[in-house]
Amino acid sequence: MSQLRKLWDAHPNLISWAVLAVGMVVIVLVAARNVGFQAGQWAALIAATIALAGLCVWIISWEDGDEGGEQAVPKDQG
Repeated sequence: MSQLRKLWDAHPNLISWAVLAVGMVVIVLVAARNVGFQAGQWAALIAATIALAGLCVWIISWEDGDEGGEQAVPKDQG
């Protein structure tokens, strides 16, 4: 368990991306199982889903940068 904690502390966004991508791909596979996609279409759909998961984690991580040391922006004095 200690190794998982170290990995999470070192790369939280990467781990979040992996977990979210796996969950989203499972949902897509279940939802579209009877659509009749061909192999190339499945590959494109899964790749787009993984990219979307990465984009989601990246956008969510924007908030993480503001928590630590938010500095006040000085107003114009003039």
